Amino acid sequence: MILPIYCFGFPVLREEAKEIPKDFEDLPKLVEDMFETMYAASGVGLAGPQVGKSLRIFTVDTIQSMEEGEEDQGIKKAFINAEITAESGKAYDYEEGCLSIPNIRGDVSRQPKIRVTYFDENWVKHDEIYDGLNARVIQHEYDHIDGILFLDHLKPIKKRLIKRKLEKLRKGLIEVDYKVKFNLR
Repeated sequence: MILPIYCFGFPVLREEAKEIPKDFEDLPKLVEDMFETMYAASGVGLAGPQVGKSLRIFTVDTIQSMEEGEEDQGIKKAFINAEITAESGKAYDYEEGCLSIPNIRGDVSRQPKIRVTYFDENWVKHDEIYDGLNARVIQHEYDHIDGILFLDHLKPIKKRLIKRKLEKLRKGLIEVDYKVKFNLR
């Protein structure tokens, strides 16, 4: 089922998400719905808070973003109760966007290599190292479960330049070609 993506302005996007207990009902359904929602919005990652769930879960599929012939370097996974335990390398800027902040993009500086522990949807624990695009997408989604948006990483001048766009977004005065929910209070 395609879920609505919560747009900028919802408090759930700024909360530190709660760990998912091992007996969480309907976890496979939630993972399936998150992948379906992510694909319907042409995304490469989606976190629980973005679908209104303050839970430490995110899905990632970078296979679709890899160059032809390099698809095997991408990943398609669900990350549950993830923890980034190390980041390394020289940070570099790369333009990011977000399904919860449609039509706004900006350069974010992130380190190119990470180590992350997490559970998959079958409660198998993993301890893995990622680099490049995989690391960047995981870091972006991991920020979501900590209540951090890519906007928080932008330089002050860029934040001033997008202020009007954010106000329009907060008021629901934008067009989006996927299912979204605005906080119009």
